[in-house]
Amino acid sequence: MHVLATAGHVDHGKSTLVRALTGMEPDRLEEERRRGLTIELGFAWTALPGAGGGPLAFVDVPGHERLVGTMLAGVGPAPAVLFVVAADQGWQRQSTEHLEVLDALGVRHGLLVVSRADLAEPGAATHVRADALARLAATSLGDVAHVTVSAATGQGMADLRTALGRLAGALPSPDVEADVRLWVDRVFTVQGRGTVVTGTLGAGTIRTGDRLVPAAGGAPFRVRGLQSLKRDRDAVGAVARVAVNLHGEARTDGIRRGDALLTPGRWLTADVIDVRLRGDRAHDLPEQLMLHVGTAAVPVRVRPLGADTARLSSERALPLRVGDVALLRDPGRHRVPAGVTVLDVRPERFARRGAAAARARELAAMTGRPDGADELRRRGLIRRSELVAMGVPVPCEPVAGDWLADPGHWDALRARLVAAVEEHAARNPTDPGLPADAARHALGLPDRALVEALASGTAGPPAGSPAGRFAGLQRRGGRIYGSATAPELPPRVREAVAAVRRDLEGAPFRAPEAGRLAELGLTPRLLAAAAASGALLRLADGIVLLPGDDARAAAVLAGLDAPFTLSDARRALGTTRRVAVPLMEHLDARGYTVRVDDLRRRCRVHTEGTS
Repeated sequence: MHVLATAGHVDHGKSTLVRALTGMEPDRLEEERRRGLTIELGFAWTALPGAGGGPLAFVDVPGHERLVGTMLAGVGPAPAVLFVVAADQGWQRQSTEHLEVLDALGVRHGLLVVSRADLAEPGAATHVRADALARLAATSLGDVAHVTVSAATGQGMADLRTALGRLAGALPSPDVEADVRLWVDRVFTVQGRGTVVTGTLGAGTIRTGDRLVPAAGGAPFRVRGLQSLKRDRDAVGAVARVAVNLHGEARTDGIRRGDALLTPGRWLTADVIDVRLRGDRAHDLPEQLMLHVGTAAVPVRVRPLGADTARLSSERALPLRVGDVALLRDPGRHRVPAGVTVLDVRPERFARRGAAAARARELAAMTGRPDGADELRRRGLIRRSELVAMGVPVPCEPVAGDWLADPGHWDALRARLVAAVEEHAARNPTDPGLPADAARHALGLPDRALVEALASGTAGPPAGSPAGRFAGLQRRGGRIYGSATAPELPPRVREAVAAVRRDLEGAPFRAPEAGRLAELGLTPRLLAAAAASGALLRLADGIVLLPGDDARAAAVLAGLDAPFTLSDARRALGTTRRVAVPLMEHLDARGYTVRVDDLRRRCRVHTEGTS
């Protein structure tokens, strides 16, 4: 299917043309038919001839100056336009305003129709056509095909159908795999079925049974039924006119024109965006304007940044992506609207003097075309899912979990982590390991997993650091150490560790009691230093064994019938519950043992032997 919106001055015959092309009445309201004036959006369709064959749907918009907002709701989601100028009246005021709207929105595909040729003086249609083509050529539409017609006599109607077929065949192919964003242009209730919304599906595919979430937030709706061109469908792919019957726990009676239904989890909504303007200079714009995007019209506050860039703060959040095109308009004044290209849907708030000027310089280099490498370079770190939701391609693999990192920023973080570990070790020679959470705070990172990835991936020290001592980072027990070599223990600590070793020689799994450790002067800090040096195996606070005793314990447990309980393990190891509990948790974490259920375990040797 292809979808075209009409455009042009009031009473130039847009609805009459649609009616003649489709045999359908686009004016749905009785008042419209009585007055011969389109007030609301109308919808009709026909079959196309030739290479562009298939259904062609029309969104018929009003041409009256007081209804430009409604016109924008129809044109906004449509990929192409049928621009109508009457041969007997020529170019008029709303012709200009509609063309300015199309230009501001960057519409690039269209067809000029010079209508009502039967009412014009001889030669008038030729003059009107030449004037209109020149005006259109100076906008985003450029050079367009043209047809002169009379819907009343049928003159040129066959040529119009042929031209529509050629236009449809030249339109770019939509992305039917894209995330759905359906801008709602009509809402009504069907007896026994509930709420139905309609819109122009510009990308993606909707299927019955799908979940769609309202952009305003709340629980998702289920697609109970689906129609396109009044035929029931199991699925509808872009581009298409679609009617969606919604069902859900949340109320549907709050949905209205300007809302959007979205693929869950794939979109961000923004109430602050940075944009590039086409048309007026940023500093010439009023502070309060109306932002039109899709079928939505939302009041915004404009803060100029650069000559052609601004920050917009809207009254409600909208589902926008980098590269989206919108329009700024002052409904109270007849002025050229400003086109808008979205540059950033997640801009940082201005928190310091000079931030706005710095941001203006940054925006000046942005094109509005989604660029993953550039976006990552500006942000340093960002979640992959957030980048995708911004409409930006992912330029690399995550460094940790869902996190993406700019290579230069990642290298700088590594250098800062090495420096932080080195500084901590200098202050705490007997306890040189920097806690991972402390490292996260020192680097200002949002996730501890990033610290762990930095520590695991550091290949060497930055220039000027002590290469021997900080040849790499290591993670042990929730701490980060800056050397593969063990920290040197003071003599009195080495003596205390030797005493512990003698205590454990006869009963390797009976860890010293707290009193014995205190007697030896082994405080928690010194125990941590001894564990970091590899002199002791620390299972938990105040519970230590000798290095390698975890493997010895696993060998003993491998001789038990599987599965075994904690009590079975305690008896086999000749220890107490105080030691057995953290020891078993340590063996689980190291992969020596595997939990069968809440009470029983088996050694991996049993698992491998039965596989």
